Amino acid sequence: MKLTLERDGLAEAVAWAARTLPARPTNPVLAGVLLSASEESLTLSSSDHAVSSQVAIPAEEVGEPGRSVVSGRLLADIAKALPPRPVTLNLEGTRLVVTCGRSVFTLPTLPVAEYPVLPDLPPTLGSCSGSTLAEAVAQVVIATSREDTVPMLTGIRLEFDADAITLSATDRYRMAMRRLEWQSTGRDTAAHVLVRGKTLSDLVRPLAGVDVVQLALDDSRSLIGISGAARRSTTAVLDADFPDVKRLLPKESSSVVELPTAALIDAVKRVKLVLDRVGSGASILLDCGREEMLLRAGAGEDASATETIECSMSGDPIKIAFNPEYLLEGLSALTGTIARLAMTESRKPAVISAVDDDIQYQYLLMPIRLPG
Repeated sequence: MKLTLERDGLAEAVAWAARTLPARPTNPVLAGVLLSASEESLTLSSSDHAVSSQVAIPAEEVGEPGRSVVSGRLLADIAKALPPRPVTLNLEGTRLVVTCGRSVFTLPTLPVAEYPVLPDLPPTLGSCSGSTLAEAVAQVVIATSREDTVPMLTGIRLEFDADAITLSATDRYRMAMRRLEWQSTGRDTAAHVLVRGKTLSDLVRPLAGVDVVQLALDDSRSLIGISGAARRSTTAVLDADFPDVKRLLPKESSSVVELPTAALIDAVKRVKLVLDRVGSGASILLDCGREEMLLRAGAGEDASATETIECSMSGDPIKIAFNPEYLLEGLSALTGTIARLAMTESRKPAVISAVDDDIQYQYLLMPIRLPG
């Protein structure tokens, strides 16, 4: 294998292919990226059996087609650090020589024969904007569990219908839901799957600049595929039941507060400074009145802070307390400038959304019980 290609394209492609490589692979070859040189391009592949990725980039000159496997993260670090000049990859026996200007790196190769065969991309279900999909996943993934003890709670549920995809996630303390429009092929539009949230986020984030992204699903609903702009990925779905989170959304609210999103985020950040050393269990109290919201954190002999923000309110005044980090994550996921907090009582969940945005995003947050 011998070829020359543009440095930026190589660096971006290797970084994309290596981003899902396992930190502790069961087989050393799974830490590698498979390089396949054809007559006009270089294809980079990665796999850990559960997740696979593949990207093709044009080559300026291919002297010898061939295949090689090298450490993905090492090659990514090298490609990123190379000067902005053409890069030559030359396989010499069991070593891959990377040359760029006066920089020369010699990398040991891994056995190509031991590298897993990547699964075929399943049949396409439909397509949507890459930026919209990446935004939706980012808004929902915040509500997934960080712990693997209950695999179901680490996942994002994707529900496909004829007109839209509904994404939802919950870790028991909050729930996030986003609906986005798409163009369905008409095949199996009543399908739904559960995908590990972190994996899905890693797969779609680099596709934010792609105009059209295809979503695919195999007939057994065990493998989902995502492709666009000469990139394709597949991942196994989670074999777990997901709760009916839609029933958690209150049908009506007795107290609705609206106020500038940025002002509320800044106020929460300032008030929570007195809680940063307290640890888990700390909360921020929102005392919502007709024209003002009072934020309060800390009490007694500990440090404390208060701040007042102007707001508009309909319904009954209410006092309600939240985990400050969960509250900030939900507010930061909003894309509108005016936040709406819809509440019923201090012990029941609130629904956070944006007033001035046409996207359908809702963030449900369980409160922390007030003393007494």
